[in-house]
Amino acid sequence: MKLENLPRITKSKKKRVGRGHGSGRGKTAGRGTRGQKARNKIPLYFEGGALPLTKRLPFLRGKSRNKSFRRKLLVVNLEALNFLKKNTVVDLKTLVENRIVKEEDISYGVKILGDGTISVPLTIKLPISKSARRKIEKAGGKVE
Repeated sequence: MKLENLPRITKSKKKRVGRGHGSGRGKTAGRGTRGQKARNKIPLYFEGGALPLTKRLPFLRGKSRNKSFRRKLLVVNLEALNFLKKNTVVDLKTLVENRIVKEEDISYGVKILGDGTISVPLTIKLPISKSARRKIEKAGGKVE
């Protein structure tokens, strides 16, 4: 075995602290001497009694504050509805039956957008964009 053929080890071993003077981390175990941080466990965000960073920052205000809580509609484009039969009534049940959307994905509803073309007249009972409405009515379908 040659040194240049040995596997490269990138993971360093865990520091074993408090194992005596010979280990290089004996006595105070790398904590320095005295002070609150040397004695007991304190949270990572503790700043020595200073006003914490989280309290120094301003409140989050405005539209983008609750983006993670915003409901997200599932988007279906017109070209996905092209293979449905003539005069089909398109609602959530129809979309799930024809495997256009999954049942677990429709918790906040579905909106149909006008991307692509449609050649089949359909009756739609879902929220729909203006361009999709135009294309469906042009193909002979109805929007309710």
